[in-house]
Amino acid sequence: MSGSGAQLHNVFVYGSFQEPDVVKVMLDRTPEIISVTLPGFKRFRLKGRLYPCVIPCEGGEVHGKVLMGLSDKELANLDAVEGNEYEKVTVEVDNSEKMTVNTYIWINKHDSDMYGEWDFEEWKQLHKPKFMETIKEIIKINKNPQGKGVDDYTQILHKNLGDALLS
Repeated sequence: MSGSGAQLHNVFVYGSFQEPDVVKVMLDRTPEIISVTLPGFKRFRLKGRLYPCVIPCEGGEVHGKVLMGLSDKELANLDAVEGNEYEKVTVEVDNSEKMTVNTYIWINKHDSDMYGEWDFEEWKQLHKPKFMETIKEIIKINKNPQGKGVDDYTQILHKNLGDALLS
C-alpha cells in the first residue's frame, strides 16, 4: 500500500465474507473486523447459490461485519468476487455509533430466486470448503487476468457453487 494519501475503505459484509478464512484468502491478510447492523435491508438466500443477497426493505435489518481499512487493491478483489449481480453502494451501519461504509446489494430486487433467510452457521458447516476453493480460483485469475473479467468470475461462481448444492 502506498504511503500518505491512500484512501482506505470500510466494507459491510453479510454472507460468506464474514468468515475470517475467506477474507484472508481474498485480501491476503485479515483486517480489523467489527460486528454491526445494517438497518433498512433484508438478507435472502438465492436458489442455486451458496451466497446471500441483500435488498432494501423498510423495517428490515441485517447483522454482519465491517472489514476495516481496505486498500484500493483489496476493494478491487472484493469487486471481482462479487461479480456483476451486485451493485456497490454506500450505506450507514450501526454498532454503538453510526458509520458510513460500502456494501454490495443485489441488483435484481424482484428476483424470483430470492427466498428465506440465509444462515451463516449452516453455510460454514455445509459449504465453506467448496466456497474457499472457488474464491481461491477467482483470486488467482484476478491476479493474472489474461483477458478474464467480472463476467468470467460470475460464471465460475455459478459453475462451482451450483455444483456444490447438488452434492
